[in-house]
Amino acid sequence: MGSTSKTNQQRLLSLDVLRGLAILLMVLSGSIAFGDVMPAWMYHAQVPPPLHTFNPAIPGITWVDLVFPFFLFAMGAAFPLALGKKLVQNGTFSTLLQVIKRYILLLFFAIFTYHSRAWVMDANAGAVENLLSIACFVLLFLMLSKTTFESAKLAMFRQIIAFALALSFLCFYPFSKDGFNMNNSDIIIVVLANMALFGAVIWIFTKNRPWFRVAVLPLVMGVFLSGKVQNSWTSDLFNWSPLPWAYTFYYLKYLFIVIPGTFAGDWLLSAKNSNLVIKSSKITLSIALLCMLLVGFNTGFLFSRQITTNLILTAYLAILILFLLRKSGLAPVYHKFVQLGLFLLALGLFFEPYEGGIKKDPSTYSYYFVCGGMALITLFSLLLIEAGGYCRSAFKWMAKAGQNPMIAYTAGNLLLLPLLRIANLEITLNLLNQNPWLGFIRGLIFTGTVALITVFFTNRRIFWKT
Repeated sequence: MGSTSKTNQQRLLSLDVLRGLAILLMVLSGSIAFGDVMPAWMYHAQVPPPLHTFNPAIPGITWVDLVFPFFLFAMGAAFPLALGKKLVQNGTFSTLLQVIKRYILLLFFAIFTYHSRAWVMDANAGAVENLLSIACFVLLFLMLSKTTFESAKLAMFRQIIAFALALSFLCFYPFSKDGFNMNNSDIIIVVLANMALFGAVIWIFTKNRPWFRVAVLPLVMGVFLSGKVQNSWTSDLFNWSPLPWAYTFYYLKYLFIVIPGTFAGDWLLSAKNSNLVIKSSKITLSIALLCMLLVGFNTGFLFSRQITTNLILTAYLAILILFLLRKSGLAPVYHKFVQLGLFLLALGLFFEPYEGGIKKDPSTYSYYFVCGGMALITLFSLLLIEAGGYCRSAFKWMAKAGQNPMIAYTAGNLLLLPLLRIANLEITLNLLNQNPWLGFIRGLIFTGTVALITVFFTNRRIFWKT
């Protein structure tokens, strides 16, 4: 029927699972068949088949629209766990320097990985460009890998050499379009870099004042809303960007997802420090399944625009979850996950009609609140599932992918795809682009291979760190 939670170390695997789930679903969304093969809910809601032309007028979300905010949420939740100990050991100033260093490295990662793609080097990429992509993947290992089997001096030496080679590549390679351009980068990583900087700094200075952290959000919202007024100081602040390739105020909108994540991290850390355990039971399993059902219903009904039906079902499931939560015997800190998650979800549904309905791009306030609420609810359900020992093997496997997200994110574009093209196997893989089932299997094959590559290095304690 279940068991008590394992050690605190194991319980925190749930956050790794959420991160791994997000990054692998991100890979899956980019590797399924395109064109008119798959139904519209298999793609971003605003980029529907068959042409996949961006249409900002289409409201709704799909599962694809959840993966990036879930990853951002997991990043926010990791701040208390990763930075709390550093603050105690190294002090505030040293920790802030590490946060800034990470921001710079992530920006470099965004620029380098974009230019390392064979089709960026040359629109008609051949074997040479694909081999160079693989070489860049190896360089990333030399630059970013943290291992347990080499000395600090040796690690620093190979990192210096690798960064020198990477900079030489960016400076001297004759890229086919405009040459090397700082403005050309992986926008997803640039956003993550900004959230890694601003989210971490905000958490550091509000660690013991959580309401100050909440107060940041209406200030950001105020700039977004009043920044549309021309010749105002808020407009100047919104448009000011000393380095547009590295920062724009527009990126700060994702704080609406990251900051709720920091509260989840605070609660996880509190539970760990208090040696709390989750006593698994049929009630906790029921809560976990109902939470997953709530996420699924909201995703499906918001996509199909059955707003009233979604509101009624959400209210019913929320009441049922809260009722069972009172009977569960869980510590009060775990109740906060559900309470804040349901509040954010409700807030997002109240905002849903505003800005033409919920959308990922251009992202709406409804999108931030709904996704933040769903991420909290999903993380809580994963905690309950792990406590009961359900799906243990799959749980550990997914957690290993989540512990090495940078490898998982780049392995497809810089290693697997070039290998497929050099071996002329991409044509074989594309033969599956015939119907929805085969098109989905195509994505599973690609994503599964990326996951195996990632887990391979995680098992050998080789991690990419910034």
